[in-house]
Amino acid sequence: MTDLILGLNIVNAPLVRTMSALSIALVLFLLIRRPTTRWVLTASIGAVSGALIGTITLLVTVNVLNLFGTRLTAVVDTWVVLTFTAVAIGIVNLWRSKWWRKLVAAVSIIVFVVTGALGVNAAFGLNKTVAAFFGVTNEKPLDLGQHTASPNPTNGADDVTPLYTRWQPPAGMPAEGKVGTVNIPHAASGFIARTALAYVPPAGLVADPPTLPVIIQLNGQPGSPGLDDPKVILDKLAAGDNGLAPIIVNPDQLGDDSKDPLCLDTSMGNVETYIMKDVVPWVRANFNVSSDPKDWTVLGFSNGGMCASYFGAKYPQVFGNFVDLSGDEYQGVDDSSTLKRVFGGDQAAYEAVWPASIMARGTYPDSVGVFTVGESDSEAKPGVKKTYDAAVAAGIQATYTEIPGGGHDNTALDGGLSKAYDVLYPRWGLKASG
Repeated sequence: MTDLILGLNIVNAPLVRTMSALSIALVLFLLIRRPTTRWVLTASIGAVSGALIGTITLLVTVNVLNLFGTRLTAVVDTWVVLTFTAVAIGIVNLWRSKWWRKLVAAVSIIVFVVTGALGVNAAFGLNKTVAAFFGVTNEKPLDLGQHTASPNPTNGADDVTPLYTRWQPPAGMPAEGKVGTVNIPHAASGFIARTALAYVPPAGLVADPPTLPVIIQLNGQPGSPGLDDPKVILDKLAAGDNGLAPIIVNPDQLGDDSKDPLCLDTSMGNVETYIMKDVVPWVRANFNVSSDPKDWTVLGFSNGGMCASYFGAKYPQVFGNFVDLSGDEYQGVDDSSTLKRVFGGDQAAYEAVWPASIMARGTYPDSVGVFTVGESDSEAKPGVKKTYDAAVAAGIQATYTEIPGGGHDNTALDGGLSKAYDVLYPRWGLKASG
């Protein structure tokens, strides 16, 4: 039962519409009372006050405090204002009413808050299940012994030919890939991360899997490991490519939704060491992946997109590719305290770790960078463009794409993932170019 609840899809229209219809019915019930002057005035003041408080809350959290790192869409604003309005109507029903109306009002307030949260979440579309919404996972452990071949494979002579030309799937290969939890030790870094996830494509689930490319995928902030979107997209691609797709390992570079350790080694945690000296060696030791940098990709959305550009810029000998999906321009871009709190006020030291600064100092004989951003994401777009320009100036083979209809949301995420796979599949040898 717990797994059923945690796995419940909270983005699909039926649930959101059902809760919305219930909320509308409850609002109407709470409003329909004997139309005295007192009640009409009380209900009107309550509704207007709720809408006003909701609007002020948006202005303060978004425009003043910038808690979300981006402007919210009109749909999200509408959900927030309507939720505050409905809650206010519920509150005014708690006075001068019979006990049963008080009870209905109290239950209604809970329903309104839940409906509003579902509506806002659906507008972004990034947390698709109850588990994802609460930052937990209901996935089962991935059986590494069953689904991977011998560790640390060496590239054979025929590896110079594209994998898709020499791979024939065996009978009985699964139709879909598999997602599961993996336990990545943190001996080198000591960084306490949340449970990581991994995706293995159909071709990686057979008894003798081919050597596959790998993606290290990083989350946005707030956010937690989740591979629902990549699995859906990659399973569809694998269905037309003889089961071939990259392996994805999704570690947690935050440790806590409320914190941003900047993907660096700081007093907030040794995240850089965790990724480079814990995660990367563990992946090499536990999956049948190529050792060629062109087959290694670091990818992320929002905060994770900045991290991807950082690791791709600093470690081209490990990550031959990096994918920045709606990424921040640099570490702590939305937190003015970062300079003093983390770097002791040393502006030069701070700027030295920015992805664009690292690219200006580096050399990239064979690096590919993929940059995407939602076309209406006015907050992220300037930073993504700057990092893209820096990549081009550094000699990185870079592409920049604005995702139609995308904001800082699931549309931008899915569109960015699809673009990245389009660019990288031929490079990985999973399909022909063009």
